Amino acid sequence: MNYIDLFAGAGGLSEGFLQNGFSPLAHVEMNEDACFTLKTRLCYHYLKDNNKLRYYNKYLQGKITREELYSLVPQELLESVINEKMSDETIRKVFEKVDNLIGEKSVDVIIGGPPCQAYSLVGRAVKEDNMDGDERNYLYKQYCKFLKRYQPKMFVFENVPGLLTAKNGKHFANLKKYLAHVGYKLDYRELNAKNFGVLQNRRRIIIIGWKAEYDGEYFYPQFEDVPHNFIVNDLLKDLPSIQAGEEGKEYAAKPSRYLTEFGIRSKSDILTYHIARPHITRDKEIYNKVIDAWNDGHKRLKYVDLPNELKTHKNVTSFLDRFKIVEWDMPACHTMMAHISKDGHYFIHPDKNQNRSITVREAARIQSFPDNYYFEGSRTAAFTQIGNAVPPLMAKAIAEKIREQIENQ
Repeated sequence: MNYIDLFAGAGGLSEGFLQNGFSPLAHVEMNEDACFTLKTRLCYHYLKDNNKLRYYNKYLQGKITREELYSLVPQELLESVINEKMSDETIRKVFEKVDNLIGEKSVDVIIGGPPCQAYSLVGRAVKEDNMDGDERNYLYKQYCKFLKRYQPKMFVFENVPGLLTAKNGKHFANLKKYLAHVGYKLDYRELNAKNFGVLQNRRRIIIIGWKAEYDGEYFYPQFEDVPHNFIVNDLLKDLPSIQAGEEGKEYAAKPSRYLTEFGIRSKSDILTYHIARPHITRDKEIYNKVIDAWNDGHKRLKYVDLPNELKTHKNVTSFLDRFKIVEWDMPACHTMMAHISKDGHYFIHPDKNQNRSITVREAARIQSFPDNYYFEGSRTAAFTQIGNAVPPLMAKAIAEKIREQIENQ
């Protein structure tokens, strides 16, 4: 089965479809670093399928260059990643590239979700115009153009819950009208990643649609909660203990049962991107206080509770939880966000002895990315890609249900 991934990001949603046997015809993404991440991940799957994973591992170990890695896979595979911004001005060029990639193949599914900042409650709260003028509000129109042109059997559209209420619900109402206009029925649910085995509380709107002619044959699937008794520390405890500014290059212990059962770490994996940010002394002192408060009955330290000598902001009325510990002893931590690319204050590592914010690898694990998933670009770029991604475990469950429906027809 074939799919197109729009606004693909680092490929979290795509990964779920790849793991269910779908073949990507094209990924469209505007961010260059994310495009390289997508290409590297396609290399991983191709080399794995052809019993040549040793070359991918050599790349992670720094023994071969990215160019050498890319030379080991078919060129058309890399060309399936299209680095373009989607707009009225560029859509014709994007269509030409996708047409050349598809040829005579049919498209079974289109997946993806436009950038969510324009719909997020946080984004709207900090913008005076409530983000009404943000062009990203209307990227769903480009998504609908793809549906009209390629006529997939089904589609998956992911976004933040704020999509339903943005501009008093007008954007969502318009989206439904556009989808109906291009011939698609839809249904939607608010789903939480923690119900799919992800150790993170992450609520998202998942819209699933199908061609109107298939109405009654296709439908919104029922998802059963994934039961488990794991806690967030099961994601962290096998990683080496490091201080701010340090790098851990080797695993410190065998993988936890969670990591093994949910496919986060395997025996052949190589640890990458376990590098901690440097922190100034003041931030370290704050981190210690945040950790102490959590370990004393799960208390949350508010910014106004800090000693005056540790305060640097005059704002004492909003965003008071700007320092937050990763809830190590809970079944799910708070939502991973792209803001982690700016600072690590909202994701403080729970081990007081390490006294730092989490690394890229730890953030990726919270999002359920496997350890063999490599993020291209700087640390900032990697954090941004991870924070914006769909958790692969959640994506895998969605893709499985989509596959079942298409196969049954």
